[in-house]
Amino acid sequence: MSPESQAQKKGPLSPAESLERFDVAEGLEVTLFASEPMVLNPTNLDIDSRGRVWLTEGVNYRRWNNNKSKGDRIVILEDTDHDGKADVAKTYYQDPSINSALGICVLGNRVIVSCSPNVFLFTDSDGDDKPDKKEILFTGISGVQHDHGVHAFTFGPDGRLYFNMGNEGRQILYGDGRPVIDTAGNQVKTGGQPYRQGLVFRCNFDLSGFEMLAHNFRNNYEVAVDSFGTLWQSDNDDDGNRGVRINYVMEHGNYGYRDEITGAGWRSSRTNLEKDIPSRHWHQNDPGVVPNLLQTGAGSPTGILVYEGDLLPAGFQNQMIHCEPGHNVVRAYPVQNKGAGYQADIDDILKGSDQWFRPSDVCIAPDGSLFISDWYDAGVGGHNMADNDANNIRGRVYRVAPVGHKLQVPGMDLKTVEDAMRAFKSPNLATRFLAWTALEKFGVKAQSELTQMFSNDSDPRLRARALHLLARKQETENSHSSIVSEGYIDKALNDADSDIRITALRIAKQFKKDLLPLIKRLVEDPSAQVLRECVLSLRQIDSNESAQLWTELAMRYEPGDRWYLEALGIAASGKEDACFGSWLNRVGEDWKTAAGRDIVWRSRASKTPGYLVQLILDGATSESDRLRYIRSLDFLTGPEKEAALIKLISN
Repeated sequence: MSPESQAQKKGPLSPAESLERFDVAEGLEVTLFASEPMVLNPTNLDIDSRGRVWLTEGVNYRRWNNNKSKGDRIVILEDTDHDGKADVAKTYYQDPSINSALGICVLGNRVIVSCSPNVFLFTDSDGDDKPDKKEILFTGISGVQHDHGVHAFTFGPDGRLYFNMGNEGRQILYGDGRPVIDTAGNQVKTGGQPYRQGLVFRCNFDLSGFEMLAHNFRNNYEVAVDSFGTLWQSDNDDDGNRGVRINYVMEHGNYGYRDEITGAGWRSSRTNLEKDIPSRHWHQNDPGVVPNLLQTGAGSPTGILVYEGDLLPAGFQNQMIHCEPGHNVVRAYPVQNKGAGYQADIDDILKGSDQWFRPSDVCIAPDGSLFISDWYDAGVGGHNMADNDANNIRGRVYRVAPVGHKLQVPGMDLKTVEDAMRAFKSPNLATRFLAWTALEKFGVKAQSELTQMFSNDSDPRLRARALHLLARKQETENSHSSIVSEGYIDKALNDADSDIRITALRIAKQFKKDLLPLIKRLVEDPSAQVLRECVLSLRQIDSNESAQLWTELAMRYEPGDRWYLEALGIAASGKEDACFGSWLNRVGEDWKTAAGRDIVWRSRASKTPGYLVQLILDGATSESDRLRYIRSLDFLTGPEKEAALIKLISN
C-alpha cells in the first residue's frame, strides 16, 4: 500500500509521522518547528523581526465555538535555544472576540488582527508581550465565522496598508460606525453600487485615503504586494468546479465572479458562453472583466506572499508562494511578462502525502526561510472540521530552508542609518516595516544611503524600495509644490528598468502629481506594461488632453492583449464618449482593423452600439466574433442602443 493510502486509512498522524510524508523541492528540507499542544488549528501567521512566529488559532470554529470558553488565542512561538524548534509558547491575547480570526499582521509593537465583523489593533506599549490597548479599526463586516470574511493586512512598499475580504464581507465601517467612503466617492459595500462580491483595499496608516482597488472576487483569501507595488491574489471557485485562479490585481479592475450588470451567477445563460466551466465561472468572455493569470483547477487556496529573498533556490526568488490545502501543497507560480500582463507556471515547494496536511498560511522569516502553518484536518472548506474534539485538536508549523541551513535571526539595531539600511533589505516584512519607519525618521541623514541604493544596487526590487522612501521625503519637503522635475520620480521615469518606471508612475499617483506630462514622456515606451500603467493613470483625469492621450495609447494596443484592452476600458470609465470619439477621429475609416474591432467590443460609449451592429452585420465577421459583439451590447444602454437594435432586427 502506498504511503498516501496508508495515511488515508490511518487518519491523523503524529507530527513525526506526518513529517516523513513530505516531498520537498530539490535542495530544500522541511523540519517541524512546533506542534500540538503548543499550537492548535492555526489559521494565519506572521513572523516578527526577532524571528518569533505569531499565530491566530481557530479552535472555536463555527458550531464548535465553545471548545474554549475563554476564546481563541493569539500565540507567540519562539526558539530560544536556537535548535530550529519552538520551545516557548506565549499567549499574547485570548478572547471570544477573536474566535477563528483569519489574519494577523505584526508591525513593531502593534498587531492588526482580522476577525469579522471587526479589524482590531493591539498595542503593547511596555514590551511584555501582552497588549495594553485594544482598538477597533474597522467594523460592520459580515462573514462572522466564515472564511469569506475579512483577511490579513500587509505592509506595502509605499507605506500603506493593504488587505481584502471575500464575498461574505459585504461592507465595511470605521470603528466608530461611520461608513467608509473611498477615494472615488463610493460607500464601500457590495451589491453592484458599483462594487460586487470580494474586494481589495488600500489605505494610509491613519485609515485615510481608503481605496477600493479591485472587486468581483469570490474568496480572495489574502493579497500580496511586491516592492514595485504590484498586487497578487488567489481566488476560490464555487467548490467543485475546477476554477481556482491566481490573479494579478489590476487597479480598479472587475474580476468577473458575477455578471457586472445583473449580478447573475456564472451558471446563468448568456450570449457567447465560455466553452469550459473554469473560464465560464469567471465570465472570461465578457468585456470589462480582467483576465485570470492562471487557473489551477480544484482547490481551496489560502495564504500567499511574494518571496523577495535569496535563501531559497533561484527559481523561487521574487515569485509568489502560495498555500493550497485542497491539494496538501505549498507551491510557487513563476511569472513572466506577457504583453501588458503576465503568464505563470506551477512549481511545488512542499507536498504532503498525509492527507491531513492543510497549509493555511506561509511567511518569510528574517533569515529567508519559509514558515508554514498547518491547520491539520481531514478536510478543508465546507465549514466543517473532523479535528473537533476540544481535548484532542491538532496543529503544526513547519520550516522550509536549504538542506542543513540552521535557523538564524540576524541581529538588528536601528540606531544607525547603516543598520536600518541592512534591515531594509530583509525579506521579512516585519523587519522591513521597522527599517522603513526608522529611515523615514532619520530624514536627511538617510538620504545619501537611500540614493546610493536607488542609483547603484543591482536588485531592482531594492531600488524600488529606496525610491518609495526618497520620493516620500521629497514630497514632504515640497508639500506645497507640484514640481516633479529634477526629482527622484523624474529620474526613475528615465530608468532602464521598466518596473522602476512603473513604480515611479505609481508614486506620482500616490502623491497626486500632475500625471499628464509624465504620461506624455512615456507614451512611446517600449514596454507594454509601462504603457498599461500609463493608461490606468488616466482613469481619474477628465480633460480633452486626457482623451487625446488615451487615444495615443490606444494606438499602441496589440490585438489579443486582453490586459491592455481592459486597462483601456478602465481608464475610459466615466469619459467613454470623449475617449471613443477622440479615437474615432484618429483612425477614421480604418476602425475595422483587428485592434479596432477589439476596442469597439470593449467600449461603453454612446456611439458604440452602432459600430457593434456594423460588425455583427458584416459578412466577413465570423460566427464566434458575431456572438462576441452581440454579448457586448448587453453592457450598453440608451437611445443609441435602441436605434442600433432596430437596425439589427430590420436586417
